[in-house]
Amino acid sequence: MFGEARRQAVGVAVAGLVWVGAVACGASGGGSGEQDGKAPAEAAEAGKRTAGPAALTEAQLKAAAFTDGESVGTYTASDYTLGGPHSDDYTAAPAVCQPLVSLASDVTAYRPKAAVSRRVEIPGETPGPTIAVQLRSYAGGDAARVMKAVGKAGKECAGGFTEERAVAEGEYLKVEPVQPPAFGDEARAYHFTILDVKGKLTLHEYLTVVRSGSATLSFRGEITDTKDIGGVPREILDAQWEKFETAVGGR
Repeated sequence: MFGEARRQAVGVAVAGLVWVGAVACGASGGGSGEQDGKAPAEAAEAGKRTAGPAALTEAQLKAAAFTDGESVGTYTASDYTLGGPHSDDYTAAPAVCQPLVSLASDVTAYRPKAAVSRRVEIPGETPGPTIAVQLRSYAGGDAARVMKAVGKAGKECAGGFTEERAVAEGEYLKVEPVQPPAFGDEARAYHFTILDVKGKLTLHEYLTVVRSGSATLSFRGEITDTKDIGGVPREILDAQWEKFETAVGGR
């Protein structure tokens, strides 16, 4: 009786080893739908991390941006003579709030392949609103990840954070979502209530970020006064989107 039971146990063990060997051969053969030992779902997710539309070139972004001296309703566009606003001199604490302060390549996790910056103001109006318009293109699906980071920052930094500048600090008291424009693949918009560097005056800024394919269009509206400009002017949003869509097909 014991001899028979022993023979049956050995038979089961051998059969199990044969089955395991067959599975191992199938996994290493590359024809089972797996890649590098990853299950199909894992392999697909890895592919998503590198997928995405091709990054627009700097020439394409320049063609899609406002030109120096261009009229935009009551506003006039110009180049930034000393580079773009909110550069790598601007960082945030905590770091999760960084996308609300600056998307410059040296201070964010996602480096743009190309970027163009413009300033839009009302000539002769002092103090008047200034709108920083920045177009950026990304590779490998990073534009969508930037938007996800902006959305996360908007939620986690709603109660405020610190903006660390080259020579001073600014305190953001509150971050509130506002209505974004209805164009592009996705868009987010926020109202910032900020304490000035002396800690006495309450200022207002607005940020709108739109993604279209591999590119983002960001608009930061501010004024060196306690006046609330009420948001990024619609005429600037619409004019820039129309020009971008015409130049690159709204990708």
